[in-house]
Amino acid sequence: MTPFTYSRATDPADALRLSGDNGAKFLGGGTNLVDLMRETIERPTVLVDVTGLDSTISATSDDGLRIGGATRNSALASNRRVRTDYPMLTRAIVAGASAQIRNMATVAGNLLQRTRCTYFYDDGSACNKRSPGQGCDAREGFHRYHAILGASETCIATHPSDMAVALAALDAVVHLKSSDGVRSLPVTELHRLPGERPDIETDLRPGELITAVELPALPLARNSTYRKVRDRSSYAFALISVAAALDVKDGKITDVRLALGGVAHRPWRARKAEAALIGRNATHANYLAAADTELAEAKPLPLNAFKVELARRTIAAVLSDLAARSSEARS
Repeated sequence: MTPFTYSRATDPADALRLSGDNGAKFLGGGTNLVDLMRETIERPTVLVDVTGLDSTISATSDDGLRIGGATRNSALASNRRVRTDYPMLTRAIVAGASAQIRNMATVAGNLLQRTRCTYFYDDGSACNKRSPGQGCDAREGFHRYHAILGASETCIATHPSDMAVALAALDAVVHLKSSDGVRSLPVTELHRLPGERPDIETDLRPGELITAVELPALPLARNSTYRKVRDRSSYAFALISVAAALDVKDGKITDVRLALGGVAHRPWRARKAEAALIGRNATHANYLAAADTELAEAKPLPLNAFKVELARRTIAAVLSDLAARSSEARS
C-alpha cells in the first residue's frame, strides 16, 4: 500500500483545505476505497476522512428531502420519510449489501464506488479503466456481469451501486462544493459512459466534494419499488435491477419513472421506455413493448445476451405489480 497521510475534516471547508493535494481522496465508509488501496489500484497520498460531515436527513421547503453526504446507508434506508415516500430507495439500499457494510457506507461514497469488474481488480489483465490504452480483456473473457447498453470498445464495465439506480429514477440532485464554489448536478449526469476514457467515471471536477443529495417531492414515488436479480439471494451484485414508480388512472398510465442497474457503465434511466408508456393502457403487453423500445440498442456479448430478455421480463413484472397496487389504492 502506498504511504499516505490521514486527517479528519470538521466541515466542508476544512475538508477542501485538507485535500489541497492532487493525490488526495475523500474517505467515507471506506468499503470500496480501502479495498482498492489494498490492491494498489487507488494510491492516494492524502486521505481526508469526511465521515464527520453532514449526516442529517431533513425536509426541504418544497417537501422533498435533503440527505447529508455523510449519511450512513443504513440510516437512510430506515428513515421514516424514505420508507413511506420513496420506498424504492429503501429497497435498493437493503438489496445492496450486508448490514455491516450498510452501517459503514455513506451516501456520497456509495455514489462514487468503482466497478466490481474482475478484470479491473486483476493487475494481470488488460483494463483500460485501470490503465488507459492497455485494452479490455473482459470483451473476450467472462463477461456475464457486464454492460449491454452504452458500452464502448474500450470498456464494458457496469456501475455497481443499487442506491444510485433508485436515485436516478427519483430525479435526485447531487450538491457539490469545491474551492471554486458550489453547484448542483442531476444524479443522472453524475456518472459517464465509458467512451474512449473509461478511467474518467464521473463529471466531478478536481477536488469537488459531494455535500448532499436532494430528493424532489414526488408523490408518484409512494407507489415504487426496486427489484434486483442476482446469482444468489444475498451479497451479490446485480445481473440486472429495476427501479420503478408508476401511477395508473382508469386503466391508463399517467406517470412513470424507470431506471435500470447492472446494464451499463452508469445507472441507466430508461427514458425511452417511460415515453412509450405514458398515456398507454396499463397492460403486460405494453410493458414488454416499452422495454423493447429501451433495449433496442442493446449490444450484448455472448455470455451476457441473456440480460436483454431478463431485463425485458423484469421490467414488465415490476410494472405489473405496481399497476396492481396503484389500482388497489384508488379503489
